[in-house]
Order: sequence, then C-alpha cells, then structure tokens
Amino acid sequence: MLKKPDWLRVPYFDNEDSLLVTELIKELNLNTVCIEANCPNRAECFSKKTATFMILGSICTRNCAFCNVSNGTPQPVDKDEPLRVAAAVKQLGLEYVVITSVTRDDLPDGGAAHFAEVIEEIKKISPDTAVEVLIPDLTSLEVIAGKKPEVISHNIETVESLYSAIRPEAGYKRSLNVLRSINDLNKSIRVKSGLMLGLGETREEILKTLDDLLEHNCDILTIGQYLSPSKAHYPVAEYIEPTVFVEYENIAKEKGFRFVKSGPFVRSSYNAEEAYQVMIERE
Repeated sequence: MLKKPDWLRVPYFDNEDSLLVTELIKELNLNTVCIEANCPNRAECFSKKTATFMILGSICTRNCAFCNVSNGTPQPVDKDEPLRVAAAVKQLGLEYVVITSVTRDDLPDGGAAHFAEVIEEIKKISPDTAVEVLIPDLTSLEVIAGKKPEVISHNIETVESLYSAIRPEAGYKRSLNVLRSINDLNKSIRVKSGLMLGLGETREEILKTLDDLLEHNCDILTIGQYLSPSKAHYPVAEYIEPTVFVEYENIAKEKGFRFVKSGPFVRSSYNAEEAYQVMIERE
C-alpha cells in the first residue's frame, strides 16, 4: 500500500454549523453521500451548512471497486423523502443544493421519477434555490430534465481501459451517452462530470477522456485524487502531485470546458455552487 503524502492531510473543521447539519440529517432521517462515501471534505462542507443529499436509500445495487457506499438489496423507495429533503434545504437556507443517489437497477426507471419529485418539492418551497442532480446512468432521463434542474451531473469516474476493474457493471460509452442525452433534452441545463486520478491511468488516456467528455457536450469538469476507502477496495496506484492537477485544469480549460476544478481533494459536489455561479456570470 502506498504511503499517503503529507499534502494529502485533511484540515480540521468544526463549528456550530457542523453540529446543526449533523443533527438535521438525523432528525429528518436523510442520507448524505458525505457520510456514506466517507468524503474527505465532509467536515468542511458541514461547517459551511451544506451537504450533498443522497436519495433512494443508502444501499446500492452495484458494487464499484472504488466506492464506499454499501451494496446489496436496496430499501423500498421512501415516498416521503422528497418532502424531507426539501425541508432540509429550506431549514439550511441553501441557495444551491446537490442531490445524488445510489444506483437502483431494481427500479424500471432507475429512480428518475423520485429524482423529479425531489426537484419539484425543493422548487416548491425554495423557488430561488438552484438544484444540481448527480445521477447514475439511469433511464427515463427526460423525466428529470423536464423538472429543469440547473445542472445535471453524471460522473465518468475513470478512463475507458479501467472500467472493467473499477466499474464492471457500468459502461464508459453508456456514461458518455448519458451526458450527451442531457443536452439533447434541454440545452439550458448545464452538463457536468467528474474524473478520478491515481487509479493507474496514463496521461494519454486522461487527455482522450477529456476529449470524449467535450465531444459529448460536458460543460463542467471536476478532477480529483482517488483515495481508497479501505484495503478491500481498489488500491491507489499513484498519488498525483498538486502541480499535475493544476496542469490538467489548464489543459481542460484550453480544450474548451466552460468550468474546471482540479485538485487532490476536489470531488464532484465539492463547492459545486462556484461552478454554477461562474457559468451564470459568463452567460
């Protein structure tokens, strides 16, 4: 196992807002990807009174080698969850919120209708809140696009050659087609994706992935360091130096992405509002 470099130490964050977010999540019986995926930025985000809510339960029907979310038989769909998520957004006073989910291959639409209900309930009681949905490769995407979230995100995660090892139940081309479909359904919705480095990919593969994402109408890109959740997960092949992340950010911008955030601790939902605000200012 590779030794984690000193620059990959997470700074400590804690304040009254962190406690408020933690207690609200418990009170409303909600899941967050922050906790379930053991995100390194959780403490920082909670201290800013924000979280990425994870709907459709906490158990995924897939078993990706990089992910810390539990897999197995999923819970029944919670019909009241959209109301509780909307209540949390309202109580936290969020101007921007990211909603994601586990993958639900057991549902005919992959959970699209439930995503749509969550967006609808948030917009109903917090009409000025911008909504980003980070979706799996679900079907019935038009149901979600019809609710007009400001951003729809779907993570490519890794380069094509590593899919069989990292995402054996997903497909590289399938994920690219999800991104293209968003733009085909509604050109006003911003399209976003995320890429992890340090899994054993080559520079050439990274550059090809950037080109593929652009070809499939991706506007916003995040690039971050893969951190293995445990010894049972896929091992880290390499810790990428911060300067290399800066280099890839510059390359991606030069290639034509409208917003890029790249760094060791960058995650798809981390400071997501920043990308949206920058794009609004440029439009």
